[in-house]
Amino acid sequence: MSNVHSAGYQAFLKKFRHARVEAGLTQAQVAKTLKKPQSFVSKAESGERRLDFSEVQRFAKLYKKPLSYFEA
Repeated sequence: MSNVHSAGYQAFLKKFRHARVEAGLTQAQVAKTLKKPQSFVSKAESGERRLDFSEVQRFAKLYKKPLSYFEA
């Protein structure tokens, strides 16, 4: 799969993955908490699935990060 994401979105994805790791959570734990399949978290982190604002808010709350943390 070729990389079709902008530099800004790539930076977001890096911070997005890092936030989960910093929170000490696995993709499976996040998925269970959000009542989503683990593949949802994996695809969100890889950029295969774009997130909408409300989804980012839910992840931010779970990871105990302000939304500003994810800004480029």
